[in-house]
Amino acid sequence: MNKEKRIVFMGTPDFSVPVLKMLLEHYQVVGVVTQPDKQVGREGKLSISPVKKVALEENIPIYQPVKIRKGYEEILSLNPDIIVTCAYGQIIPKEILDYPEYGCINVHASLLPKHRGGAPIHRAIMEGDSKTGITIMYMDVGMDDGDIIRQKEIPILDTDTAETLFDKLSVLGASLLEETLPDIFSKSVSRIKQKEEEATFSYNISKEDEKICFAKKRREVYNQIRGLNSFPVAYTILDGKRMKVWASKIGDEKKVPPCGTITSIGKEGIGVATLDGEIFLTEIQPEGKKKMLAADYINGYPHKENLIGKVLE
Repeated sequence: MNKEKRIVFMGTPDFSVPVLKMLLEHYQVVGVVTQPDKQVGREGKLSISPVKKVALEENIPIYQPVKIRKGYEEILSLNPDIIVTCAYGQIIPKEILDYPEYGCINVHASLLPKHRGGAPIHRAIMEGDSKTGITIMYMDVGMDDGDIIRQKEIPILDTDTAETLFDKLSVLGASLLEETLPDIFSKSVSRIKQKEEEATFSYNISKEDEKICFAKKRREVYNQIRGLNSFPVAYTILDGKRMKVWASKIGDEKKVPPCGTITSIGKEGIGVATLDGEIFLTEIQPEGKKKMLAADYINGYPHKENLIGKVLE
């Protein structure tokens, strides 16, 4: 363990955990900053972030400012030599960025300058990208616009979902940071300016993004569904009720009825018309029920032949 350098880590979701665990294994982590606890469920029970859970287990001081712009003094009192962030969830103020000797380093889940913002993994799949990766970068006051230190790319497989890509990139992020930190501490890294003209933005997923639009090509619908699996999960409306769609399969290119019309039912699932052919909904979750195969749902549907011709809203 390198106890000479004092590190403050800032992160919140499961994605951040491998990075924190790597730092705890090799360095002196003097504090963890994460988002405030949230009330969940009808009973309003408090839920702590995955990063906080690790910090509690390791007995690391925890800081949870509601707005870090107004609550950073305690963090600076830890006298960090470097601050590492990974999916923290708030914009870091200049007072923090300017403090550490070795800067504020961010582990970002895209190949910057593409996919700046809070949902780079979801949108890389939804937009049909063939590759993504991890960027280790110096933080600046803008959104993910700091100088690049190092990048590593991986392919996006046709079978990848947001969940599988989250898992791959979280491990890659920890590995690439472990490889990069010694060079940061020796001040031997190069700083690569981002090309602003190549920047794209991947803002957080909205409620509108979750609803499936069948008035697109099969591939676009397929990418939307897998890009939202397993959170927050795409949905459509059948018989006036919300139905989550966890997985799908691209069908044949052919002339079809109006988009959103159920065209077929069977072992492959629920066939639905898109702009250029059929897409099969293969794994669904009807409102108030558990996730199930679409074929099982079809078998339990009263007068299942009546599904043909229904329009998903």
